Amino acid sequence: MFTGLVESIGRIANVEPRGDGVRIAVDTGVREISDVAMGESIAVNGCCLTVVAISGSTLDFDVSAETLRCTAGLDRVGDVNLERAIRAGDRLGGHLVAGHVDGVGTVTRFAPVAGDPGGSHTLEVDAPVELARFIAPKGSIAVNGVSLTVNRVGGSRFDVNLIPHTLAVTTLAALAPGARVNLEVDQLARYAERILQAFNTSALRARD
Repeated sequence: MFTGLVESIGRIANVEPRGDGVRIAVDTGVREISDVAMGESIAVNGCCLTVVAISGSTLDFDVSAETLRCTAGLDRVGDVNLERAIRAGDRLGGHLVAGHVDGVGTVTRFAPVAGDPGGSHTLEVDAPVELARFIAPKGSIAVNGVSLTVNRVGGSRFDVNLIPHTLAVTTLAALAPGARVNLEVDQLARYAERILQAFNTSALRARD
């Protein structure tokens, strides 16, 4: 499990085909990694991946064809958000994020907030239609592994506010209209829908 609070920005430095998937080498930007172990789970742009090799500041991950199919940005060289899994006793500053990408959205707008001299930006994303029912105003969503609060929702489109700190410590500042982003909806929303489904099914059976 993760929190959606990005720890650092890494860079996919190499992508090597492996069967129907790829192996990616992520340069973490530090001189040496001493607290990451083989087999550890790390969220890379919001996708939970397993460390399969460590060399200096570089971590290798195998990415399956299925993961490539339902995510964006893991099959090419570029910057990525990194977060290690939370430990028991850690503060939960964002929201619970599983690292299981639910779908890929498309950025429709990225612009400074009018009248805000602080440098905040509005990020608007068009989500897959099947995810829209899980996205609600003031609810949580992970965008490329970053825990964010939803401001507004219209159909399958939603927007969030990005403060200068978030822009400085994540890759979101590089987004532009047309960019594809990994989305993970709030797990609580999924559980709520499941409970409602069970309730509605029971209600229908009671009427029969």
